[in-house]
Amino acid sequence: MPLFSYKGRNARGELIKGLLEGKSSGAVAEKLLQTGTTPIDISSHQPSKITLDLHKISLQGLFAEKIQQTDIMMFSRQMYSLLKAGIPIMRALAGLKLSTENKALANVIGDLYQSLDSGHELSVAMRDHPKVFSSFYVSMMRVGEGTGMLETVFLGMFHHLEFEKFMRDKIKSALRYPSFVMTAMFIAIVIVNIFVIPAFAKIFLRFGQDLPLMTRVLIGFSNFTVNSWPILLMLLVGLIYGVKSLLMTKAGRYEWDRLKLKMPIAGKIVRKATLARFARSFALSYKSGVPIVQAMSLIAETADNDYLADKINQMRLAVERGESVYRAASASGIFTPMVLQMISVGEESGSLDDQMQEIADMYQSDVEYEIKTLGEQVEPIMIVFLGILVLILALGIFLPMWDLGRVALRK
Repeated sequence: MPLFSYKGRNARGELIKGLLEGKSSGAVAEKLLQTGTTPIDISSHQPSKITLDLHKISLQGLFAEKIQQTDIMMFSRQMYSLLKAGIPIMRALAGLKLSTENKALANVIGDLYQSLDSGHELSVAMRDHPKVFSSFYVSMMRVGEGTGMLETVFLGMFHHLEFEKFMRDKIKSALRYPSFVMTAMFIAIVIVNIFVIPAFAKIFLRFGQDLPLMTRVLIGFSNFTVNSWPILLMLLVGLIYGVKSLLMTKAGRYEWDRLKLKMPIAGKIVRKATLARFARSFALSYKSGVPIVQAMSLIAETADNDYLADKINQMRLAVERGESVYRAASASGIFTPMVLQMISVGEESGSLDDQMQEIADMYQSDVEYEIKTLGEQVEPIMIVFLGILVLILALGIFLPMWDLGRVALRK
């Protein structure tokens, strides 16, 4: 989008200048008005040679330190501690900018400080950094500003991000062992086809004896692999590219997210972890005073699974029509009967946030248990696959060797 330079006055009447991207000058003016700035002059910005040189220098940012989720967690925790101690937010940001070791995050905090100094609200300033602060984070800050509970929201976001990181790490840990075993099996099959079977094939053909069916199949498959590996490599690259292209589409990503939840063993872990994140996010939003409909909309936007995000949006629409959260959750089909009962009790007693917190804790415990027993669930499947592989190799390689050995002894 084109870049526009602007001049305007904030709520205190101070003159501010800057650059904004927009489809047109009218779109830029609308953005300024939304941030409480009255535009005075908006003109198209033409980058100078110096600016272009700076853009070239900015390529060095590829090698700069990145802002990790743990950095945002520590920022949230430190802001809570400083605000609770009675330190004004401007002083808190200035102090964090100087003490933060991550230079990229320090620059973001500096931008927040300058934006607040220009008269903008903290949530508005954070919205200018979508790669650092998610829409859910920004919305929670807006709620904290409106209710005067900013320090409480910072603490809630710290626990929320900590939980998000915990669940992501658990899911990666759950999928690491099966992925490693399957990769090792694939590499073993490739090595056997390219190096082992051709060596035995030369020995078998030298004797000129009839070979068993399984041996002929193995030799044929090995010859095809060795002679046609460029075609197979192109097919593999094309398959990877096709899958990635499909996952970039909305329909493809939705279908993949739906199938992920139905995968054996790993699917239920991903499902429970995602629902735990939903329940904890809902509890945090509801406890902070966010309306239920708005909370569901925010949680759906930040969900990592498009299929479950669609189910959450269906729940939101049902609540907008006047249905209870219990009826909406029942119609979604993603919660167990026990969880639905807990939602019903929470809604009737007015403690829906507490019940959602309990649901999140329950799902978290289930995920931890599933991951602890993952090895016991995966090992039988891996043993069966390895047994089949060994059986095929035994029938295809060792049986002909025994036959050839008997023929050699007769001679």
